[in-house]
Amino acid sequence: MAAGGRAGSGPPRVVLWRDPRVRGLVAQALVLGLVIAAGAYLVHNTIVNRERLGVASGFDFLGRLAGFDVSQSLIDFASDRSSYGRAFLVGLLNTLYVAAVGIVLATIIGFVMGIARLSSNWLVARLALVYIEVIRNVPLLLQLIFWYVVVLGALPGPRDSLVVLGIGYLNVRGLFLPKPIFGEGAVVELWAVVAAILAVILLARWARRRREATGQPFPTFWVSLAILITVPLGAHLALGAPISFEYPQLTRFRLEGGLVLLPEFLALVLGLSVYTGAFLAEIVRSGILSVSKGQLEAAAALGLKPNQTLRLVVIPQALRVIIPPQTSQYLNLTKNSSLGVAIGYPDFFNVAGTVNNQTGQAVEVIAITMAVYLSFSLAISAFMNWYNAKMALVER
Repeated sequence: MAAGGRAGSGPPRVVLWRDPRVRGLVAQALVLGLVIAAGAYLVHNTIVNRERLGVASGFDFLGRLAGFDVSQSLIDFASDRSSYGRAFLVGLLNTLYVAAVGIVLATIIGFVMGIARLSSNWLVARLALVYIEVIRNVPLLLQLIFWYVVVLGALPGPRDSLVVLGIGYLNVRGLFLPKPIFGEGAVVELWAVVAAILAVILLARWARRRREATGQPFPTFWVSLAILITVPLGAHLALGAPISFEYPQLTRFRLEGGLVLLPEFLALVLGLSVYTGAFLAEIVRSGILSVSKGQLEAAAALGLKPNQTLRLVVIPQALRVIIPPQTSQYLNLTKNSSLGVAIGYPDFFNVAGTVNNQTGQAVEVIAITMAVYLSFSLAISAFMNWYNAKMALVER
């Protein structure tokens, strides 16, 4: 019976350090401790060095006079009366400006070249292939310098400016276009433009529901075009032309008046658009190829023309594949705009560098810069995720 006493002694004890869960918790705690210790050391070292150099902490420097000029500003800015905070705002708007224009142009280039890549015309397809392969494999910085130095730098001087559509001029100093002048009642006319755009959106939704319910097409494009022209034009005439244009005038030595798009802006927009458009073209091509051949055969059996098949059958289904990687390219374009510093474009990164050099507030400037670009990425991702969910396939 002595053996029976040992059998009732209970289950064997488990050593803690042999438990994988305990080992995992201990490892995570050690890593967290090391991260906290490293962070504390960096913070302490930064504080000590700033005190030794006499650099004050905080964001009070944003209210001091900037003391430097910005070559392009969408809002009023002067070095002798504008603050560092306003300089940051100018750089922010310049970055948004070039990113918005670049995204629109890159999307157009990407869709056109992606569809051309699948063209049955041998020459069109090969030209699209050459464009995609060459542009994607050349560094973006090199392309920006090419556009700025080789293309725009070779343009004639102001006296020999190239005439653009009879209303503008293009020379080595930039693109000169008519500048809108807003008079009394211009706000009402702008609201008329907004109303026309909303009417077009509602019309497109109604036409889509009508087509899905009855199968009958509606001339959405032509009706929308008529709305976009007649409503703003009617408001413009009824209000006595509150919006006029100041055209650039070519004098003996230079151009005066009008709206000027600097060569730095043009080079950055062209470089970003052409570069990102090449990646978008491959995304569009893969999205179109993801649509099964049976869908094309069914569209042909229904009597749809090739352009109708592409617009009504292929593109709506391809968008579900295109949008996720397209979001990444939009993010890349926005962040790549910081390369504009290489050609002198005053984007947010460029302005932040100037502010840092003048104030010595490196920590605060870097924190602001990181927060701004993080906000750009989160905003673009949120919008594209919403659009992706809207375009997702809905099960019936």
